[in-house]
Amino acid sequence: MITIISGTNRKDSVTKQLALQYQKILKNHGEDPKIIDLEELPKDFIYSALYEKQGTNPEFNPIRELMKESQKYVFIVPEYNGSFPGILKTFLDALEFPDTLRGKKCAMIGLSAGMQGGVMAMSHLTDIFNYLGMHVLALKPKLTHISSKMKDGEVVDKSDLEFIEVQAKSIIEF
Repeated sequence: MITIISGTNRKDSVTKQLALQYQKILKNHGEDPKIIDLEELPKDFIYSALYEKQGTNPEFNPIRELMKESQKYVFIVPEYNGSFPGILKTFLDALEFPDTLRGKKCAMIGLSAGMQGGVMAMSHLTDIFNYLGMHVLALKPKLTHISSKMKDGEVVDKSDLEFIEVQAKSIIEF
């Protein structure tokens, strides 16, 4: 099972739009991916689902279980302040350590409003995933100037779409 993580809790984000588009692409290849949208996390999970309270939040526990059951992930990673959003790190901290991600596989797509395309965000996140023992697909699309490449909630830039398509096939085969 592949789970897509929309890596921000920002309302109506481009990240979520890309997660929905990626889900369609994977479905076109016969997969049935689930999406975890960090915007939909329980509002109090940073107080009620971390550290000594892990596993006690009835709203967060199904999300935690989905992450644990999944074998592959696609992280849609926006660049915030030269890295990835803090909510994504907090989400990872709330998962069962180390068994949730160890030995599993993931792909990442970086996106940014500027010209970096989430390069540093994905680099930082790759370091964390390596520490956790997760295998990271080397093919990492970097979507720059993302708002200029979107129309009606989807990426329309031909070269970016081709790169995403190749990555989607790669994560299935990975």
